[in-house]
Amino acid sequence: MLETRTAGDPDDVTLVCTALSPPRLSATMTKMGTPVCAEVMRHWMEEQDLRLRKIAKDLAGGHAPDRETPCERITSLIAQYEGAGHPCFAIDTKAKEHLGKLLRAGRVRRTQALHAFDHDFPSWADGVLIPHGIDDRVRNRGHSNLGLSHDTSQFACESFRWYGNRMGTRCSPEATSILWLCDCGGSNAANQYLFKHDVQELADQLGVEMRVAHYPSSCSKSNVIERRLFPHSTRACQGMLFDTLDTVVPFMRKASTSTGLRTTVNVMRRHDETGRKATAQLKQNLRIVFDNLLPKWNYRAIPQYATVIN
Repeated sequence: MLETRTAGDPDDVTLVCTALSPPRLSATMTKMGTPVCAEVMRHWMEEQDLRLRKIAKDLAGGHAPDRETPCERITSLIAQYEGAGHPCFAIDTKAKEHLGKLLRAGRVRRTQALHAFDHDFPSWADGVLIPHGIDDRVRNRGHSNLGLSHDTSQFACESFRWYGNRMGTRCSPEATSILWLCDCGGSNAANQYLFKHDVQELADQLGVEMRVAHYPSSCSKSNVIERRLFPHSTRACQGMLFDTLDTVVPFMRKASTSTGLRTTVNVMRRHDETGRKATAQLKQNLRIVFDNLLPKWNYRAIPQYATVIN
């Protein structure tokens, strides 16, 4: 039966797939005079390694030239900062969510099902949620600031300013430099003057040097926050309706791991301006110090009145 209903890869004889299910195999075998229940067929297919599998989303969509050097540089910076006792944070914005009774992926154990609209029209939502994540590697803590307007560089820096003033400086009061790990697109794009300007303003407000290390193009999934925080936030909220903020925040705070990760959540009720332009004056006033090695992706924002040390 499988010989006529099996596909595969001509370049790899070990790769086999079939559209036949255990119940269909069981019914056909019974008609052929060999009664076998579906459960037995399921176990047999598993022994042959014919299992239900999802498509693995692991093929790189682009190629960054010399991607190893930037990643090695980031690894070196992490070791340097952690060894010196300086804070090291991975930051990124998670996928936008909609507030309201719109369907979300996942299942949850309940006596009755939750009810959502029969269509997922964004116009039916009551608003948007923009989760900006901050992963504190040293303390093994995660934080999410939930924005309600737009994902901008101003929002990303304001998110960290809120966290730094309330938790970061309290936990590392003697830190003279902070390391940011982020990808090179979105609200923290490496090629945007506005992001560098907002990082500069953040350094002035915190009074601490901000070192930014970008992952190269097509390497955003290498950001440690993609493994250390975001999957656990997703798991904590799967199968739940994001109908109100009062529902969302408690569930996101439950994100944790057996290795000690704990998560805090804050809602930022501010409107972030869009359409800002990097003027010539803004570019001229930047006090960004670029590294000699990979300056496109590595630089420092020196706080005002601080001495620049190359």
